[in-house]
Amino acid sequence: MSIYQDLILDHYRNPRNHGVLDKATHRAEALNPTCGDRLQMDILIRNDIITDVKFSGSGCAISQASASLLTEYVKKMPMTEALAIEPKDILELLGVALSPNRLKCGLLSLETLKKTLREKV
Repeated sequence: MSIYQDLILDHYRNPRNHGVLDKATHRAEALNPTCGDRLQMDILIRNDIITDVKFSGSGCAISQASASLLTEYVKKMPMTEALAIEPKDILELLGVALSPNRLKCGLLSLETLKKTLREKV
């Protein structure tokens, strides 16, 4: 098993920033209808900076690990920078090549993040 597979399994088994943020200023949910993965993201924005972020939902190891890695990555990041994150950035965080079927799983966190940043509570 590669170090990247270990990383994904670790984030899947021990997700960072998992849960609901009661004082969120932004909240949204996204779904991957192909496989049923579902993510909700709660974000607290102060002075255009992501001061806190949590995610919840269910799905495969790739979608959950991607959400865990992404929430770690964007904490303390300006909103404009977070909105500029591209799919290639997520793939770099994951560190593994994804099949076309798994690509949607890996990118669900990015879709959820961008949707959340546009939807105030």
